[in-house]
Amino acid sequence: MEIRLDGWRLNLTFAAAHFIADYSKCSRLHGHSYAVSIVIKGEPKKGIILDFVELKNKIRQIIEELDHKVIIPTKGEIKINMGENEIEVKHREKRFIFPKEDCAFIPTESSSAENLASYILQKFLESFVPPSNIEEVGIGVDEGYGQGAWAWRKIK
Repeated sequence: MEIRLDGWRLNLTFAAAHFIADYSKCSRLHGHSYAVSIVIKGEPKKGIILDFVELKNKIRQIIEELDHKVIIPTKGEIKINMGENEIEVKHREKRFIFPKEDCAFIPTESSSAENLASYILQKFLESFVPPSNIEEVGIGVDEGYGQGAWAWRKIK
């Protein structure tokens, strides 16, 4: 059995800017209105798999760190120079300067929907210990309505 939370309908959303180095138009700085959805698979205990409110609160805590920020991947080919109050991001002929407080740094190779889904799934599982009845967790990140990526983790 599974439970699903639809990020668009439940307002599990955030807005952020990003770029994907060496990927055509996506290499330009641009932004999206993202939605984060979650699927939890498992067996009900006393008729319930998991509390919806608890799930929504955990997701909101994670996406709050990304909302209205420039998402900067720290493991890719881009070069990041940290200043006291700003960062410089370089890749090939492009150079960006951002206020440090306006950036969210994620330990991925890029800020693609696929990598954001994996990152949010990892953060979710770090902050939430699944009960013994949970078998699998999936996090979906949409870059607009109807297009997104999912990351899954088997729990048992």
